[in-house]
Amino acid sequence: MKTLTTNRSLTVLMTALMLSGAMTACKKKKAVVDPAPEGEVEVKVACSGPDFFTNDKVFRANNLGESMDQATSKKKALANARADMASAINTQLKGVIDNYVNSREMNNKEEVGERFEGLTREVLDQRLSGTKTICEKQFKDTKTGNYKTYVAIELSAQELLSAYNERLSSDDRLKIDYDYEKFKETFEKEMEKLK
Repeated sequence: MKTLTTNRSLTVLMTALMLSGAMTACKKKKAVVDPAPEGEVEVKVACSGPDFFTNDKVFRANNLGESMDQATSKKKALANARADMASAINTQLKGVIDNYVNSREMNNKEEVGERFEGLTREVLDQRLSGTKTICEKQFKDTKTGNYKTYVAIELSAQELLSAYNERLSSDDRLKIDYDYEKFKETFEKEMEKLK
């Protein structure tokens, strides 16, 4: 009889422990607050953050512009964002071109690389005018009276690849060494790294 009572006690104890563990697991977790260092205040920047990062599908950039004139602040913000985007795309395409040219093992690597880079600048100049604004917020500084415009823009990676392909295909010297499928594969591998 003692064994039966011990088993029941043990069963009741185990059930109680499991229930208390389950109750603890169901409690709402408190958010961890990371306080700012002493004397500093965190700044929330409009049109920025993870939702506005470049990924494997789109290139994105954000920036701000400030001016006494509202329209000029917007123009400055867009110009700054486009400059940031052009820099990021240039860096990304440099990796694509280097990997593509090396994988193709062309005899005239240097010339082909230079031609690709020249075409990259042309394509970027054309495509950046086609960027899409995905966020725009304007504020007026009550002390100075200046306007601040925050923008985030994006450009489809596939649209850029298509424009690049069209331009490369029309270059007689590069057409000989250019393989779209191989280039696309290299491009997509580089974009995959941005996930």
